[in-house]
Amino acid sequence: MKFLSEVRTPGKHGSLKKQILMTIGILLLGICLGTFSKFLDYRQAELPQFFMLIDSTLDFHNFLGTFAPWIVIAVFISIKSSSPIRAGINVFMFFAGMVTSYYLYSNYVAGFFPKSYAMIWVGFTLISPILAFFCWYAKGDGWFAILISAGILAFMINSTLSYGMWYINIRSFLHLIMLFLGIIILHKSIKETVYIIALAIPITVLLDILIPFHY
Repeated sequence: MKFLSEVRTPGKHGSLKKQILMTIGILLLGICLGTFSKFLDYRQAELPQFFMLIDSTLDFHNFLGTFAPWIVIAVFISIKSSSPIRAGINVFMFFAGMVTSYYLYSNYVAGFFPKSYAMIWVGFTLISPILAFFCWYAKGDGWFAILISAGILAFMINSTLSYGMWYINIRSFLHLIMLFLGIIILHKSIKETVYIIALAIPITVLLDILIPFHY
């Protein structure tokens, strides 16, 4: 589409071999992180005392069970890809590796398979290429890139904060770090970044109305 090509132009893809190796590396990263996440969730009581103290202080194993860290990684993979198509492929492979390894470990090692929760992640994995395709344009130019960036940031804000008419609570220190990382990843000029943050606020409220549960 001409409109999208004016927002951001795909870069050089590199050789086919390089593209394949990059995608395999992203798949392996997903597999490793998914396995580690479930291992930490299942074996946190058996960690060495120092690491157990860190985990209990930061609630790290529960944090890895939320969307926030995976969305930040996926957005980073998306915008660093050479084209929106490559972004879709790379992000899908990341989530496919992460979700598959997580629930294989859960089923065959931990002996527990939360089917309803797994279906949410499977569904998210299936639509991740489409989301990544559009996320890639967040680093482009113009109002569309700002709108995409604001939508991503709004999702991250809802992942970080719980709020009502008279209160705002931060879910955890780690979630707050993810929000700041998201802003850094999406940053543009100071003026455009201010626009993104300002636009993200009403989108955040809208998302909270349309998706009234924490993710």
